Amino acid sequence: MLREAAFWRLTDLLTQSLALHRQGHGLGARILLRSGFETLAILIYLNQLIEQLTEDKLDFHNFSEKTSTLLLGSRDGSTEHTSVNIVTILGKGDKRYPGLEKLYGILSESAHPNYEGMAVGYSAVDHNEYETHFSNRWMSLYGESHLGSMALCMETFQHEYDDVWTFRMDNFEKWIVGRQGASDSKNWSG
Repeated sequence: MLREAAFWRLTDLLTQSLALHRQGHGLGARILLRSGFETLAILIYLNQLIEQLTEDKLDFHNFSEKTSTLLLGSRDGSTEHTSVNIVTILGKGDKRYPGLEKLYGILSESAHPNYEGMAVGYSAVDHNEYETHFSNRWMSLYGESHLGSMALCMETFQHEYDDVWTFRMDNFEKWIVGRQGASDSKNWSG
């Protein structure tokens, strides 16, 4: 369920990001792309958890709790699970895809009302004339690179969704069968 929810969410986010980009709304497009990378990180982490389980580095009950938290976690108390901090999950994804955290950080600078999100995004200083000119600069700053970042997000997600997850699920099914066989042999020998 978590894998499919991530697929639907990423598709929705990147469709809207592309629409905003095409309309010249660079900041909104970047914020949605940032959310897309968060969603990608969730899928990467899910695949890492399956790998840890099948390599006996994670207990099944721990695995179950972690995946439940990924799907059912919230910060507003609407569920009984507290969501995992996305920066923690991005850090785990960065181990597989170095640079993921940095790219997310760059997108976050645009999303927040700080130096880039305020001064850089909406003003340019003419130091010679001691003037500040205000305008919406998001497309001129990032318009050209946005589509490449979207493509990176989509291609990485597709790899994790089609290749990594499929491989991990095959191993998970073998792990389950192996556990079932071990359980059956204990029953017969006892």
